[in-house]
Amino acid sequence: MEFRTDADGVTLSGEEAGQGSPVVLLHGLTATRRYVVMGSRALERSGHRVIAYDARAHGQSAPARDPKDYGYERLAQDLEAILDDRGIDRAVLAGASMGAHTLIKFALDHPERVAGLVVMTPAYDPEDRRPDAMDRWDRLSDGLRNGGVEGFVAAYGTPDVPEKWLETIDRVLHQRLAAHEHPDALADALKAVPRSRPFEDWSELHAIDAPTVIVASRDEVDPEHPYVTGERYAAEIPGATLVSEEEGTSPLAWQGAQVSKVISEVAEAAATAP
Repeated sequence: MEFRTDADGVTLSGEEAGQGSPVVLLHGLTATRRYVVMGSRALERSGHRVIAYDARAHGQSAPARDPKDYGYERLAQDLEAILDDRGIDRAVLAGASMGAHTLIKFALDHPERVAGLVVMTPAYDPEDRRPDAMDRWDRLSDGLRNGGVEGFVAAYGTPDVPEKWLETIDRVLHQRLAAHEHPDALADALKAVPRSRPFEDWSELHAIDAPTVIVASRDEVDPEHPYVTGERYAAEIPGATLVSEEEGTSPLAWQGAQVSKVISEVAEAAATAP
């Protein structure tokens, strides 16, 4: 079932399926709601009510009214609007990259509404203060704005990964970038989101008190989401577990059925937590 939710004047597009304990899926920057469990229906089949939505400016969701209004505080408020609209008090939250950082921000602000967390391929590091860190995001934004999908892909360049993955990455980039109704707004988000900070210091993660799994990718396939960053999240969040794919195989975060299994296991742990 598809739905529309008003989030302070911005219409968010989503879908809901299944019955049982609620799970909310949050995608990454330039992705859509499909790119969390990759179309898998395993969560619904295993007894979960699954809510997935497109972040503002992504997929079928509307742009922000202010081109800078894509920071993590706003993205966390959008998540709260989704939970309120769907009548959900507490949920397991599973998110990739931008979605992972959004759920961390939300968990810090609203711990009472978080039953469990699946933090997939986090990339944000509060200690990364490189002055040129935003240059690539600006090139991607300009490429999309001025050249559409092909402009973005050209700005993305050839990733430093084994050759066997290049065709897959190119195909996914084209599919993801073609799925957005508001590409100029997505270009705005490409500038704003990376400049936002979901938390200021690693020590803030010590406050998270919910069953948590970190899904990290091996660097040879997904160097933009460093494995060491996933390790740091797992070390800082009390009781968190780190999982990954076997070396040389497709990233676990790309395997929808396997990610769904991880999410189900977190939901089971949340159900039995004191």
